[in-house]
Amino acid sequence: MSSVLDLRPAPAAAGPRSAPPRRRTRVLSLPEARWALAALVLFLIALPLNLLGAPAWLWGPLFAATYITGGWEPGWEGLKALKDKTLDVDLLMVVAALGAAAIGQVLDGALLIVIFATSGALEAVATARTADSVRGLLDLAPTTAARLLPGGGEETVAAEDLQVGDVILVRPGERVGADGQVVDGTSDVGQASITGEPLPVTKQTGDEVFAGTVNGTGALRVRVERDPADSVIARIVKMVEEASETKAPTQLFIEKIEQSYSIGMVIATLAVFAIPLAFGSTLQPALLRAMTFMIVASPCAVVLSTMPPLLSAIANAGRHGVLAKSAVVMERLGQVDAVALDKTGTLTEGTPRVTDIRPLPGSGFDEDGLLALAAAAEHPSEHPLARAVADAARERRLPLPEALDFASAPGQGVSATVAGRTVQVGSPARLSATTGPASAVVVELEDAGQTAVLVLRDDSPVGVIGIADRLRPDAAATVTALTELTGRSPVLLTGDNERAARHLAAQVGITDVRAGLLPEDKVAAVQEWEGEGRKVLVVGDGVNDAPALAAAHTGIAMGKAGSDLALETADAVVVRDELATIPTVVALSRTARRLVVQNLVIAGVFITALVAWDLIATLPLPLGVAGHEGSTVIVGLNGLRLLREAAWTDPDRRGAS
Repeated sequence: MSSVLDLRPAPAAAGPRSAPPRRRTRVLSLPEARWALAALVLFLIALPLNLLGAPAWLWGPLFAATYITGGWEPGWEGLKALKDKTLDVDLLMVVAALGAAAIGQVLDGALLIVIFATSGALEAVATARTADSVRGLLDLAPTTAARLLPGGGEETVAAEDLQVGDVILVRPGERVGADGQVVDGTSDVGQASITGEPLPVTKQTGDEVFAGTVNGTGALRVRVERDPADSVIARIVKMVEEASETKAPTQLFIEKIEQSYSIGMVIATLAVFAIPLAFGSTLQPALLRAMTFMIVASPCAVVLSTMPPLLSAIANAGRHGVLAKSAVVMERLGQVDAVALDKTGTLTEGTPRVTDIRPLPGSGFDEDGLLALAAAAEHPSEHPLARAVADAARERRLPLPEALDFASAPGQGVSATVAGRTVQVGSPARLSATTGPASAVVVELEDAGQTAVLVLRDDSPVGVIGIADRLRPDAAATVTALTELTGRSPVLLTGDNERAARHLAAQVGITDVRAGLLPEDKVAAVQEWEGEGRKVLVVGDGVNDAPALAAAHTGIAMGKAGSDLALETADAVVVRDELATIPTVVALSRTARRLVVQNLVIAGVFITALVAWDLIATLPLPLGVAGHEGSTVIVGLNGLRLLREAAWTDPDRRGAS
């Protein structure tokens, strides 16, 4: 069962060109989900009636309806595939189910139908959600832009109609309409959606800006440097789409196995039926032997060899805050041998916080006094650094004096009159603190990976405040655990600056650091490692991480602050933002994969023995059914072991499973 990722835009509604509403595919709007749900409900109603010995006329029609609702679509697709001389396992499952029903094993066949219908529905839902998310990314870029006219004035045009060389006006609070270069103005621009950098970056004449980034308090005039179809946002969409398609070789390999198995089963069943007839056997014994062969050789136990361990691992991980989106994802997690971690929002919490308060000697301030002074001046500002200062004062419950004459200068800082004195808070470089005690403190804080904020009163420095994105408390332990699991230290991939990245990496024990990366650079790094044969796990949280999450062998998104696209593109989501769960779920996946191998061996032994018995001697049908069902129960119970709490909490017990 396969679904095609359809990224064609939904029909546009009439009206002005405002940002379109996000359209999310509902699960029950998918036909695969509706048919699978119908089959499951019918099966669950019929099952107790059958087991309790109710008359066949009660449960028989319900099982028949289960066959129809769950099996008609894969059966029809399988018949259509025959036109291309292709025989897939879906059709084989339908035939096996019908064969089971033909000799009275209606329950076996119905269970097979339900399993495959549910699998197809899950795949369809995952595909639809990915397509929704990629389309929704386009909402980051504005649909209109204010284009400046050569003779003066401006006009509102569709962003997609902008041409290279056009100059657009980006007002405070607006999103930039195209990739380009600032030709006039200064402002702080939030680039988290592109680079992942948590703090706004000051942009002035000559600097590059990206479509979809958020302008701060200043006005910018931007010359368009790239066609809108080639913007960074558009390229992210394209890369996610292409990376999703690169998973096709694995699917092709699976289909090849299915094809061989299907052909072999059909040939073997026909041979078991036809050869005795050729040697004079009567029709009834030959048909009974063939049907017995189809029952004992049917892949029920093989199917359950894989699903119970993986689904149990999924359920266990889900109880502990890790959502794996499919059984395939859970299996792939255990294959990773290299890890790439994002910085902001992944190893860190993604929110700037005050980390140091340094009153200068002779200033007359202690820490609380300096923080209260800065917070009073910063309180009216909406800048993330200002919010961090104000939040720190609020946490300490400091009374703030009234601030008058507030003014904000993009890229420089704020000023206000506090208790009759002029207070300035902002960038040390912009406030000319290049010498003296303040300069030494600024250098010390910046060398420690913090953003230094200078506080002046009446033009005299009185202190410096350090602000940084706080490291997650479990970051270092997580890096150590991942190193032990994969045999190599994780790599840090970040859009943040080199100095901050290396300082944080040193704190958690990472030596390989790649900083200042755009989304395409992260994808290139992942593809480089994949080209060397590594199976890379990427962990991130932002829109800028989505292409790398899609390109990687497996992607995990941090759920609390993660972007919608990252959450949808990733194969798994850490919904509680507990970083330490990542190595645990990788270890759990490896245990699940070992149980899958155990189950396959068990199933293979049973199938081989029963088939050999049926072919060499005469296998009684009841014994064949008992052996077949017995192997199915054994592998099912073996897989359910991973539902235990010990499978998550006790690594030693996991390893001994």
